[in-house]
Amino acid sequence: MSKRNEHTPNQTCLKQRGTMLSSIKLPIVIRAEINLVLVVLTALGVFSRLYGIHFPKAVVFDEVYYGQFVSLYMKRVFFIDESGPPLGHMILAFGAYIGGFDGNFIWNRIGAEYSSNVPVWSLRLIPALAGSLSVPLCYILVVELGYSHLTALGATLLFLMENSLIVQSRFMLLESVLIFFLLLAETMVLFVSYVFGFHSFNVGFTLISKLCSCPRVKYMGLFTYLLLLGLAAVHMWQLIGDRALSNVLTRFLALVVLPLLLYLGFFYVHLTLLYRSGPHDQMMSSAFQASLEGGLARITQGQPLEMAYGSQVTLRSVSSKPIPCWLHSHKANYPIRHDVAAPMSPHAQEVSGYIDFNVSMPAQNLWKVDIANRETEQEVWKTILSEVRLVHVKTSAVLKLSGSALPEWGFRQLEVVGDKIYKGYQPTGVWNVEEHRYGRSQEQKERELELHSPTHIDINRNLTFMAKFLELQWRMLTVKQETSEHKYSSSPLDWITMDTNIAYWLHHTGNAQIHLMGNLVTWSLGNLALMGYLLLFLSYLLRRRRKIEDIPEDTWRQLLLAGVVCAGGWAVNYLPFFMMEKTLFLYHYLPALTFQILLIPVVLEHVHTHVLCTSHRRALHGAVLAGLSSVYLTFWKFSPLTYGHPELSAEQLDSLRWKDSWDVLFRRH
Repeated sequence: MSKRNEHTPNQTCLKQRGTMLSSIKLPIVIRAEINLVLVVLTALGVFSRLYGIHFPKAVVFDEVYYGQFVSLYMKRVFFIDESGPPLGHMILAFGAYIGGFDGNFIWNRIGAEYSSNVPVWSLRLIPALAGSLSVPLCYILVVELGYSHLTALGATLLFLMENSLIVQSRFMLLESVLIFFLLLAETMVLFVSYVFGFHSFNVGFTLISKLCSCPRVKYMGLFTYLLLLGLAAVHMWQLIGDRALSNVLTRFLALVVLPLLLYLGFFYVHLTLLYRSGPHDQMMSSAFQASLEGGLARITQGQPLEMAYGSQVTLRSVSSKPIPCWLHSHKANYPIRHDVAAPMSPHAQEVSGYIDFNVSMPAQNLWKVDIANRETEQEVWKTILSEVRLVHVKTSAVLKLSGSALPEWGFRQLEVVGDKIYKGYQPTGVWNVEEHRYGRSQEQKERELELHSPTHIDINRNLTFMAKFLELQWRMLTVKQETSEHKYSSSPLDWITMDTNIAYWLHHTGNAQIHLMGNLVTWSLGNLALMGYLLLFLSYLLRRRRKIEDIPEDTWRQLLLAGVVCAGGWAVNYLPFFMMEKTLFLYHYLPALTFQILLIPVVLEHVHTHVLCTSHRRALHGAVLAGLSSVYLTFWKFSPLTYGHPELSAEQLDSLRWKDSWDVLFRRH
């Protein structure tokens, strides 16, 4: 017998146990560090912004403006708002959706009581959450800038107790959402990645956040986006010589392509949701209107596509400025005889329609149809799709809108003229057919009957998304905003020292009221911090020019980074308003104020650490404590105007009028 290698029973048992033990995976251990200070600050932010947001159950200031768009979203009705991309309105509409709002409410008056079908708490929830989450973002941002947790705590407390930011967060308004995205973008460490070269994902996410911050104040978030994009471009230029080209291309995709796709995505959702005809249809082209359900699409359904001799049509001007108009005439004569010059535009020729009063003018009646958007010579004149010029055969003058309105004798209608010096493509001289009827009968009565009966040819005129997007974007950027004086409108110079306020809501019988009014102590400290930073920056810059380095290189770079984020954030969110021709309000300053608040503790820490001696630091400690106490007392004193309760007496309200320019309302009983 040959020997076999056999294991003893004990050895076999041990081997099986070892195999079983090796197949058992160790439990996954997750260790998390919780910053209790940050948790408490977040809770305070949630409480201060969400507490009692259902009060008042009435329309508060600009809720009358945003509510109209929310109702249109709920009814899937198309609209245009030139203030920015549709993301902001979609965010507010989402709050209405989760609350079950059906869109049935007339938004025509500030202070109007909400009906029972309006979910007030839900409508105001998302702006309040955005304002709440901005509180911890302030803390994280200051820490990411390289400053201490104590400095971050100070910045967050100042932001937490800013009355104007609380008010703006508690209603169906968009400034809190804008500020949230701005802080989120800065928190994603774009500038830190610029200095230290972090992964491009952070850069891309930062710029996406920045792009999301554009929905308000005429694309105001775009200025900060362009600032970040410029800094990133400088960094990418440096990378071209240091790293592989693929890394640069990856960053380009993250910085430019991805935000652009996201921007297009907002409009895609917007246009997909709003497929019904609405009050803003006439601002769009006939083709755009025909793509919407109802409205022009209902009128033009089944029309013949191609024009023919004998077609009966309505002609609409391609230009929507100053208002949409259709070519027509009135049964009225010009009150006086002049030459061929147009009455309001003497450089152009007069155009008039007439019925033959035994006057024969065949040479003056001939017009040539010139298809302006024809792609081939064989293309024919089509309903809605073709844009045509009407050229007078004898004089070569082009029929166009002059832009002027006729006087009373012309019923204030827009003037139509013949322009002999017409050159290039001008929307005022281009027309398209909207309604088209065609009769084949030779008999006049039968022909008239046929012209008024529905036609049987159906035409599919659905536009592509890109065609609709480009037209909508152009309308949003070129529509003229009405600049009108408002009781609470103000100039950017009034904002810095808070020489103005806005009464958001006033109880119809009592003195309970809500005002957009900032914490005057915080605003004053912010101005001092901004001036202090500029003095520090210029002083260090000049001394470094003379080869005198008062602070280490890392501290200098940290100060520069804080300046770009905080002072730069203030500048790009404030200075552009001086170039805007529109009605401005105090709430436009709130994004800039946010960055100014963050600058206060940043300057204090730098002064404490690198400027003051030990004995002076103790005095600074006392000043900081006194400043925070003053901020809290001011916040508490003005809280009745922030939350709308408790109701104050006329004497108490009068005592809150710290500036003569403030408009505090009260009734004397």
